[in-house]
Amino acid sequence: MRWEMKGANVLFSVGNSCILYWKVGGCAADTHGLVVLGLQQCNGSFQGDKWGETDTRFLYCATNVLAHLGALDELDHEKTIQWVLRCSNFDGGFGLTEGAESHAAQVFTCVGALSILHALDRIDQDTLAWWLVERQVPGGGLNGRPQKLEDVCYSWWVLSSLSLLHRLHWIDSERLCAFILSAQDPERGGIADRPDNVTDVFHTQFGVAGLSLLGYSGLQRVDPTYCMPCHITKALGIQRPFQSRP
Repeated sequence: MRWEMKGANVLFSVGNSCILYWKVGGCAADTHGLVVLGLQQCNGSFQGDKWGETDTRFLYCATNVLAHLGALDELDHEKTIQWVLRCSNFDGGFGLTEGAESHAAQVFTCVGALSILHALDRIDQDTLAWWLVERQVPGGGLNGRPQKLEDVCYSWWVLSSLSLLHRLHWIDSERLCAFILSAQDPERGGIADRPDNVTDVFHTQFGVAGLSLLGYSGLQRVDPTYCMPCHITKALGIQRPFQSRP
């Protein structure tokens, strides 16, 4: 069986190479770039693979991996930006595709892509930031959309976007930090989606990354555009402006 190339898989492979070696030489960079560029559609969106599904996750993966490969100049920036803007909603948020409901994870993919493309000035940042701040529930955690339960992973999706919008101080960081820490398993380790649930690597990653953005002591600084250590993105020359907690 031959596995088909997916844009997300290329991103994770290149990203891991950068974290481990601070470079992408030897990982067929030119070929990877051509594969990713070939997934862009006429309307500016990106397919995840040859099967044709398109949404903002794949667009973010594409811009991210092209930044790592030093191939952003090959991308049609304006066409890409215009598609992202078409996925915005009246509430300031972004959906999976044009006309889809606003969701915090999709906000991150769109804000992250616009950050990479130096185009955050093209959106209504205050309206979007207010929508993100409204994701904080009374218990301190964050949800992905209205009327949903809080979940540790949104500590990353929401905080990273607020950091890139330079409005990280709009959130109640003390209550959010307490919520993330309450979802730990003190005996086995790891972080769950919420307190008293089973821990997993997904929520542990985004919980720790969220704590880093909150300035939690003892953690390396994380770049909110890429969810990678800041010293890596700085060494690669791909770091973008963001706000961090002291």
